[in-house]
Amino acid sequence: MNRSIYVLLAICFPLFLNGQYNTWTKKTDFIAGKRERAVAFSIGDYAFVTTGIDTSETLLKDLWQYNPQGDTWTQKADFPGVARRDAIAFSINGKGYVGTGMDNENALLGNKLKDIWEYDPATNAWTQKADFPGSGANGIYFATAFTADNKGYICGGKWGASLYSSQLWEYKPSSDQWIQRANFPGGVRYQLSSFSIGNQGYVGLGANQDVYKKDFYRYNPGSNQWTQIADCIGSERGSACAFTLNNHGFVCLGTNGGLLGDLIEYNPATDEWELRCAYGGSERKNAVAFVVNGRAFVGLGKGYSGKKASIQEYVAPNYAQLSELEVTCEIYPNPTKGLIQLHTQIEMETIQVFNQLGTLTFEQHISSSTDLLDLSHLSVGVYHVLLKTTSGQIIQKQLMIN
Repeated sequence: MNRSIYVLLAICFPLFLNGQYNTWTKKTDFIAGKRERAVAFSIGDYAFVTTGIDTSETLLKDLWQYNPQGDTWTQKADFPGVARRDAIAFSINGKGYVGTGMDNENALLGNKLKDIWEYDPATNAWTQKADFPGSGANGIYFATAFTADNKGYICGGKWGASLYSSQLWEYKPSSDQWIQRANFPGGVRYQLSSFSIGNQGYVGLGANQDVYKKDFYRYNPGSNQWTQIADCIGSERGSACAFTLNNHGFVCLGTNGGLLGDLIEYNPATDEWELRCAYGGSERKNAVAFVVNGRAFVGLGKGYSGKKASIQEYVAPNYAQLSELEVTCEIYPNPTKGLIQLHTQIEMETIQVFNQLGTLTFEQHISSSTDLLDLSHLSVGVYHVLLKTTSGQIIQKQLMIN
């Protein structure tokens, strides 16, 4: 197989072994243009995107409904609070909730916000709810939010120059009340990411001032207790987006000083993280993610070339049909500092390693599975690995170098 075919395989990862699973597909661009630091929530058959900052650095409050079935966008009633960035959003029982954030592109000139608004898609109307009382009722931005056990939760965030929060607050829609719960055990944090699996929330990543983190914790609302889970593999990061699909959690994109384009999946049954197909668009931070009827979408945000309007849909692996070849051939260790070894009983012929742009960065003939391969010359990041067996089969893997 020639090099050009290998590059195509690396970019289109993966068409062998798993059919059309673990892939990204480009969807219609966000109709309202390029923006970052927006929020998204899902209700029934639709997703909703609002707030954020556009290319002129103007803060926004328009609301847009996305229909995955038709891949179309429709404008809805504007968010009634002031325009803002770095807000939170969650949905419960057919209603969406949006609030907190910062009302200026420049935090030194802006106000921290604490108002919370409920959106009813049946009437296309907003209703103001009880203010967020955290951080001494001073408002918060750069927090994260999740839904668990039919309640909303806001965790962490920033409320002033060098002032960060570790608080967790629970919102009960039926009584429109907030209750403070057990603090996030990872310490003060902002730019966190969160997702929910079952009736429990998962919170992690983010930064403690300027130090990016990779730890993750599970919150049980019934016992009001946190449990540390395995650290997210790959780079420490903030401003990533997260979503839940097939009862697995996913972390995508973000920043560690540079921009990231990887996708990492968490399996709660095994407490393990695995690399999945790198994001179908360019690397970026401050994107949004939403799931509608078992379909996951990630988009908007800010990349190296500026703010984005593109949206990509992710199809998860078919866990019931993972190839025996893929399961029985492993790269160890992964992540690695540079030295790797193959753990397999299959006779291999060659290994090729591509970066996320599809550039071949390493190629070597494999004489034995005990060969020690040195990739220490490669930069930190996510790589696509193509392994060719002596019988001509292609096995695809992802490798993290840190």
